[in-house]
Amino acid sequence: MNEAIIETHDLTVYYGRHRGIIGVNLSVQKGEIFGFLGPNGAGKTTTLRVLLDLIRPIAGTAHIFGLDCQRNGVKIRQLVSYLPGELNLYANLTAEEYLKLLSKIRGINGDQSYRQELCERLGLDTSRKIREYSRGNKQKIGIVSAFMNRPELLILDEPTTGLDPFVHQTVLDLVREIREAGHTVFFSSHVLSEVQDVCDRVGIIRKGRLIVTEKVEDMIRQNFRKIRITFAKPIQWKILEMPGVHLTEQQDNHYTYEVKENMQIFLKKAASLPLLDIETLSVTLEEVFLKFYGKEGVSTHA
Repeated sequence: MNEAIIETHDLTVYYGRHRGIIGVNLSVQKGEIFGFLGPNGAGKTTTLRVLLDLIRPIAGTAHIFGLDCQRNGVKIRQLVSYLPGELNLYANLTAEEYLKLLSKIRGINGDQSYRQELCERLGLDTSRKIREYSRGNKQKIGIVSAFMNRPELLILDEPTTGLDPFVHQTVLDLVREIREAGHTVFFSSHVLSEVQDVCDRVGIIRKGRLIVTEKVEDMIRQNFRKIRITFAKPIQWKILEMPGVHLTEQQDNHYTYEVKENMQIFLKKAASLPLLDIETLSVTLEEVFLKFYGKEGVSTHA
């Protein structure tokens, strides 16, 4: 039986007259990596802050581990590790001093081996003052602090910001390891390629409203197919357009169509033309996301 680690019901936040989130109904299951998608201003960070009782909703409820996020905020923050999108670190401490301080606060001061392993894997030198670090190295400190106590629930807000590609991949490996250990990750990002790489399910939030929640593979498969056809000679490409079928790219005798419906009719009509080859292309999460959102605020790489 599935066990919901995060649940929200009709969660709504306004900042004065300005919309934060509206009627968000969300369920994140134990042992999954859940991707929360949307460009800046969509409501991702607002949702995370309600879950951690950093801000209060005007309506609706939120629960983590069955605990009410507003009534049990202190207890929840003891059980959850959170990597915020904007880090505020103690600039005058060394990274080592900062991480040891967090360990004491969290009561995990006994075993330092995993913390050291994380630093080594991320290439983090912990001997320097935090004020001396680059943005990417400060992000590494945040990542170590979030992962080092092996939390049952890890909430990550744009975790790979400022990281080079090698470290970026290491972070995604760490996220997968958390899941393999049976723990849960709530992963907010606008980097769609990394979400597709690691997430089991995704939710897309648009202008404060959660508009779809599906498994990654189902979302990619169900929305549309990409078909590339090679003809013996150029054709009038509009011949193959019909409801649910549109040309997206044409180069020489190669034509790529996006097919949402009428696949059989489309293929039958294509076969009546001087056809040389037909190929089904992979659809990315980015392409699906753009169908929901347009091109506002989308990033496909770190």
